Amino acid sequence: MSAPHLWLRAETKPMEHRAALTPSTAKELLDAGYKITVERSEQRIFDDEEYAKVGCPLVDTLSWKTDAPADAYIVGLKELPENDDSPLHHTHIFFAHCFKNQGGWKEILHRFDAGNGTILDLEFLNDANGRRVAAFGYMAGFAGSAVAIDVWCHQKTKGSETYGALKPYPNEDALIDYTKGRLAEASAANGGQYPKVMVMGALGRCGGGAVDFARKAGIPEENIIKWDINETKGGGPFPQILDADIFVNCIYLTAKIPPFVTREMMNGDRKLSVICDVSCDTTNPNNPLPVYSINTTFDKPTVPVENTNSKPLDVISIDHLPTLLPRESSDMFSHDLLPTMRELANRSEARVWQDAEKLFKEKLALARL
Repeated sequence: MSAPHLWLRAETKPMEHRAALTPSTAKELLDAGYKITVERSEQRIFDDEEYAKVGCPLVDTLSWKTDAPADAYIVGLKELPENDDSPLHHTHIFFAHCFKNQGGWKEILHRFDAGNGTILDLEFLNDANGRRVAAFGYMAGFAGSAVAIDVWCHQKTKGSETYGALKPYPNEDALIDYTKGRLAEASAANGGQYPKVMVMGALGRCGGGAVDFARKAGIPEENIIKWDINETKGGGPFPQILDADIFVNCIYLTAKIPPFVTREMMNGDRKLSVICDVSCDTTNPNNPLPVYSINTTFDKPTVPVENTNSKPLDVISIDHLPTLLPRESSDMFSHDLLPTMRELANRSEARVWQDAEKLFKEKLALARL
């Protein structure tokens, strides 16, 4: 079998700076005999020349549509370009966001059906124990906690003034230093009190990231409320959420569960003023936070929740939070993904890839109904 040809496409989602393959992991795969083509990108955190220096030929943005060989794997992270319903012929490795009945799930699968293409979804590459081989979960929680704390600081210092656009940070230390300064100012305006941060799913990778950021930013340990399966086994809604200033949802939703809160609860007495839905199951019919209905973006990070309470309530529902720290997020994810990418050379015998293809075929059959 010839070595796989990977075609790293340019991301088209606004403000998406991460990459599924970094220059360092690309070099390791090149050294293993893989062929890697890289589309030029102005928004990727890694410069094009970083890939060229390790031996990857550079091609035009979106040229995978017309120039990629039929047997090339098209590798990316987020959604394919919008406003395009053309058939998809290649095997794509990316987060398709269409296997859990999200909005538009049938349409994307129909495109692959029409072109006889395949999705090998990064979200569902699992090891023998059912754990994802690579995930942005930790960094999603870390970044989500950071944005949520910053929105709380903004509420305390700027009142009803609109929260501005987010920009990526060069590294974790820069983000932590910035947040510490913001917290000092906001806590002073809040009678010297730091916010209470409640993390749902605190024992998972994502929740661990949210808790870690709160600690590193200087939130006192007694102000970090950690909930997981033991605290939620009785089923929601949970009025305790209203007693926190900030609620960070980090659960991985696999089935319908009772809602954590309801819109009616927002009308009553509450301290809660910021919700960060890191899980971001916005269009999932089983969304446990049915108080909002749109994804927010780096340009417009928050959406207000309509309620009769005079106290503000802002929701953050950005579905690519790790791009707040794009280089570190990409390095971590690509490093974890590397062993599985090596198995592509023997895809027909690699359980992880065979399982991914089987899942795609199951979802495709459902989309045809």
